Amino acid sequence: MTTKTFDALAGEGIIVKTEKMLAEHNFLPETVATGGNALARIKELIPAGASVMNGSSRTLEEIGFVDYLKEGPHGWNNLHEMVLAEKDPAKQKGLRMQAIVSDYYLGSAHAVTEEGEIVFASNSGSQLPHLAFTSPNVILVVSSKKIVPTLQDAFERIETYVVPLENGNAQKKWGMNTTHAKTLILHKENPMMGRKVHVIFVNEKLGF
Repeated sequence: MTTKTFDALAGEGIIVKTEKMLAEHNFLPETVATGGNALARIKELIPAGASVMNGSSRTLEEIGFVDYLKEGPHGWNNLHEMVLAEKDPAKQKGLRMQAIVSDYYLGSAHAVTEEGEIVFASNSGSQLPHLAFTSPNVILVVSSKKIVPTLQDAFERIETYVVPLENGNAQKKWGMNTTHAKTLILHKENPMMGRKVHVIFVNEKLGF
């Protein structure tokens, strides 16, 4: 049985090392103190008129982004709201397909390694196209508690820490269990693609 809790915030030295490796892999890392700071940074990064899509994220909920996207005077094209507003299943599926090419995609990660790799676990896989290719701008808000030494630790974090918490969340919200069905690892970002992948570390315990 693991003795790791995967719930402790990373120290400054670990964060600096991880940021350095992420930058070498052509990601855009930075660190802020609080979730409020992260939300303010998001507002700076996304221009008015941009189309925005976000995945289901406890972290985005906790920093106030989800409420701001619903109610705030942001001037963005909220594709998530457009999808949820459509009640016809066939039409909603079509809108979800269109949303895959949003200007900005926001979410979190389940682990980031000190070697500069970003790891996502998914049930449906709906967020993976955005993260891997389709969205030219990705903004990930990640608690520093999600930094782990290696990919092996990342998978251990997902299976022993994230999945049980996500399962409880899914049961509470939808009355069903979750499944770790798919995994995406961003090892590097090819600069030839012209994408910007921002990783905003937060020195607060946020998300799973």
